[in-house]
Amino acid sequence: MRAFRHFTLLLCLLAPSAFADALYQIEVIVFRQAGQPVVASQPAPDDWALGAQPISASERPVALTEVADKLNPGSGYQVLLHKGWTQSLGAVPSKAALSIGNEQFGHYPVEGAIGLTLLERLVDIDANIWVNQFDADGLLTGSEHMKQRTRLKNGELTYLDHGSLGMLVKIQPL
Repeated sequence: MRAFRHFTLLLCLLAPSAFADALYQIEVIVFRQAGQPVVASQPAPDDWALGAQPISASERPVALTEVADKLNPGSGYQVLLHKGWTQSLGAVPSKAALSIGNEQFGHYPVEGAIGLTLLERLVDIDANIWVNQFDADGLLTGSEHMKQRTRLKNGELTYLDHGSLGMLVKIQPL
């Protein structure tokens, strides 16, 4: 009985660290196949970030520059966004807000939120990205929308396909 109590105490002391959040390096490349953008009739919503935290404070240099360089117009692609950042991941989903370009009335040329949830050695990703078109006055006229959910392995470069848009994602522990 006494050994059981010591074992229970040991489990209580170790269990919180097993479920604690861990710091990860995340890198995302959003690109388009060559050709005309496929503009949807529905522009991005004004609340496109949906409570996600901006990555500006945790942005890091990107490591996948060689991969991004291969996605050039000569190869039939155009890189729209390439960002790297650190983020604490755990069992509770956390969201990061990404954007690039000049803000026009609360929208960016490329904007979106990426939700991440850590599941042992795997990470669930919920990507919600808009590639926006603006008129001469800076008003949002239409958007391409990429919405993907999948499970990633730590340290693996993963390709997400969505019509004329694609995304490469790499997530690894620090």
